[in-house]
Amino acid sequence: MSDKNRRSAIKGILAGTAALTAAGPLACFGQNEPQTEAAYTLKGNLNHSVCRWCFNELSVEELCAAAKEIGLKGIDLVGPKDWPTLKKHGLVSSMCNGAEISLTEGFNHPQYHAQLFKNYSDMIPLVAKAGYTNLICFSGNRNGLDDETGLKNSVEGLKKLLPLAEKHKVVLVMELLNSKVNHKDYQCDRTAWGAELAKRLGSENFKLLYDIYHMQVDEGNVIQTIKDNHQYIAHYHTAGVPGRHEIDDTQELNYPAIMRAIKDTGFKGFVAQEFIPQAKDKLKSLRQAIQICDV
Repeated sequence: MSDKNRRSAIKGILAGTAALTAAGPLACFGQNEPQTEAAYTLKGNLNHSVCRWCFNELSVEELCAAAKEIGLKGIDLVGPKDWPTLKKHGLVSSMCNGAEISLTEGFNHPQYHAQLFKNYSDMIPLVAKAGYTNLICFSGNRNGLDDETGLKNSVEGLKKLLPLAEKHKVVLVMELLNSKVNHKDYQCDRTAWGAELAKRLGSENFKLLYDIYHMQVDEGNVIQTIKDNHQYIAHYHTAGVPGRHEIDDTQELNYPAIMRAIKDTGFKGFVAQEFIPQAKDKLKSLRQAIQICDV
């Protein structure tokens, strides 16, 4: 597709979402009377972003244009090569990546510590120089480790990086992932395990990425867990349960209530949409998700 045609396509997609109302499909969430998109202004109580990988059919340029139009402030899971494009559109890299080995090879196994130390030592200054804060990391799979051994190993690996993270004001953010459906054997699959790791490290430069979808699958009790552990959480991801698709009334979570709980903790970070759209108009789904979460 030519650049001209791609530009026309993205304009067409955005134009097609302009008639989306804020409440029409959300009656079960008790929203107000429908508003047209043109009349809808984000409340500003939460910082909204979207995960890059969920919209891979769009170029980074196209996703940035759409995100800006909708009112997002950032794009998640973007590495250094795409940061200039985000900056061009006035967006931030709300969760940086590129230092990890993989989701399965993480800080819970000492055999990966040397490589992780090098990767993160190289990336932390780049994140800081770009003016960003969050850099994702992973526990890795258990591969036979019990929870206590995994915690001790993770503390050992991460504490070597914390002085550099603290110096550059970068936060290493470990994602909570479910081990029941999507990431079999992943160790940081419970909020309690991640919170205990944060307590042992004792640094504001290590926090958790609380993925609402993943934690609903593995442990439930989302709102109470957020209230009890918000001090250890730097970032949130969303998706519908079951299936990891749209967060509308086709799934089981009450996202407006969850977002109100997050807001009430005084949270100042980002809530990033990480659902896989099923609808043909994927950006319409994104716009709707943002309005659902805009409390």
